[in-house]
Amino acid sequence: MPITVSQLNNYIKTLIESDDNLSFVSVRGEISNFKLHSSGHCYLTLKDENSLIRAVIFKSYASRLKFMPENGMKVIVSGKISLYERDGQYQLYISSMQTDGIGDLHVAYEQLKKKLQEEGIFDISHKKSIPSFPKTVGVITSPTGAAIKDIINIISRRFPLAEILICPVLVQGEGSSLQIANAIKYMNDNKAADVLIIGRGGGSIEDLWSFNEEIVAYAIYNSDIPVISAVGHETDFTISDFAADLRAPTPSAAAELAAPSTIDLKSKLLEYYKRMINSINRNIDYSRTVISGFTLKNPIDLINQNRLRTDNAQQSVLNSAVNIISEKAKQLAVASASLDALSPLKVMTRGFAVVQNKDGLIKSVNDTFENDDILLRFFDGKAQCTVNKISKEHKNG
Repeated sequence: MPITVSQLNNYIKTLIESDDNLSFVSVRGEISNFKLHSSGHCYLTLKDENSLIRAVIFKSYASRLKFMPENGMKVIVSGKISLYERDGQYQLYISSMQTDGIGDLHVAYEQLKKKLQEEGIFDISHKKSIPSFPKTVGVITSPTGAAIKDIINIISRRFPLAEILICPVLVQGEGSSLQIANAIKYMNDNKAADVLIIGRGGGSIEDLWSFNEEIVAYAIYNSDIPVISAVGHETDFTISDFAADLRAPTPSAAAELAAPSTIDLKSKLLEYYKRMINSINRNIDYSRTVISGFTLKNPIDLINQNRLRTDNAQQSVLNSAVNIISEKAKQLAVASASLDALSPLKVMTRGFAVVQNKDGLIKSVNDTFENDDILLRFFDGKAQCTVNKISKEHKNG
C-alpha cells in the first residue's frame, strides 16, 4: 500500500531522532552561505573538503553566541540531526558554536572593534581633553576592589583639593556592562564630575569582558564628561580603551592622569617666580644703563654744543639760499636773452620800420591806396607820410 511523501518524510524524521548517536553531535567544519534572518534565526552551510550539510541556529541559541558567525570561519558546532519535512532534507540544528583554533572571545573582540572603528567611535577628532584642575573626579568601578583604593590614595596625595565621587558597579559577570553604561549616563545627566575614571584591576579576558561590550563603548562615546579608561594591566587592551578620551595602563596611572601633583605645581610656581624676578632685575639694569647715558656732567658744555649746532644750521640755510638765488639768476639771464632776440625793437635797429594807417598795421601793399596818410615807426622815432604811388610786384608761381 503506497504512502504519501509527508508520511515518508515523517517516518524518516522519526528514525533519525530515535538514533542516540544523532541526538547530540559535535561537528568541525567551515561556514559558508551564512544568512542572519530578520527573525533572528541563522542559516548556514557547514562544509569540509568533500561534503556539506545545511544547518540552522534558532534565535534563542544565536543570542547566546559570543561572536557573529562569518563565511570562511572554521568552527566546532554542537547540536542534533533532524529532518526538515517540508523539503525532505536532513540538517543540523545547532545549539552551540565555538571557533576552531582561536578563542570565541578573541573573535568577538576583533569583530566589535572593527565595527565600532568603521562607525567612527574611536576617532581622534571626537576625543576630549582632560581638565588640568578638576574639582570632582568621578570613579566608576567596584567599591571592594584594589583599584578603588589605589585611585583614592593617589588622588588624595597628589591633589587634595579634588573631590572623589565613587559610583559603585559590578565590573564582571552578568549585568555588569549595563551597570557601567548606566553609571556613565547617570554622571553625565547630573553633571556630577569634571572627569570620569572607569575600570578595574587585572584578570583574564573573561574577567575584563564587561569593558568589551558594545553598550559600554557607546556610553563612553556619548559622554560629555571626559573619560579615562583604566582596565587591567598595562598589556591589557579593551574596547573601552579605544573609545575613551584617554587610556591609562592601570587604575593607579589613571589617578595620576586625572589629578595634577601639588608638588609639581609648587615647583612650577617657584620657577615662574624666579623667572619673573630675573626679568624685573634685567629691566632695572637696562633702565639704569639708559639713564646713565643721559647724565649732564657740565651744563655750559651742553649749551655751547647747542649753540654750535644752531650756527651750523644757520650757515647751512644761508648757503642753500645763495645757491638757489644764483641758479635762478642764471635762468633769468638766459630767458631775457631769448626774449631780447625775439623783440621787434631789436629787429628795427637793423633798418626795418613798422608801417601803420588809421586801421592799424599795414602788412601788404593791398592794404593801402594812393594819397593815404601813413605812419612809419622806427626804433628811435616816427615819420608821417603820404602815399604818392603804389607798385605791386608779381611773383611767378
